[in-house]
Amino acid sequence: MIQINADRRTAANDGAIAFDPRPVFNIEVASLQERNLVLVVDDDAMMLKSVARLLRQLGYESVLFPSAEAFAKHSDFDGVICVLLDINLGAVSGIDVRLRLKEANSSVPVIYITGNDSPAVRAAAHQSGCLAYLTKPFSAKSLIEPLHRAATGLA
Repeated sequence: MIQINADRRTAANDGAIAFDPRPVFNIEVASLQERNLVLVVDDDAMMLKSVARLLRQLGYESVLFPSAEAFAKHSDFDGVICVLLDINLGAVSGIDVRLRLKEANSSVPVIYITGNDSPAVRAAAHQSGCLAYLTKPFSAKSLIEPLHRAATGLA
């Protein structure tokens, strides 16, 4: 947020107007708690729509990606609190996408979502360094806690 203060003038003894030397601009930098952008990657259009609606209800903005390829073209992670990432994205695994993020030195937290839970997939997801692992369908309640941790920098 940028706040601009009005000119502060003082009257000198000789009747001239002198400007107050204090800064005119007050700049506040957004804190971690004010960040609210979630990137969502899922190849199911209905899931993208549902998750976007849920995030909006929880007070988060979202950018939606219908494929791993579309997400791979994205490079702006400013203000992003986390990536909500489907594991089964067709030809590319969400886990592979997460590993590519790590290789690119991106520390953005990842919350995995999957409709095909198995012990092997769950273990691989946790090994890749995820913030949370949710199985579809998941409740709003199960998403709130990891989103809050990501938004407050506790991820």
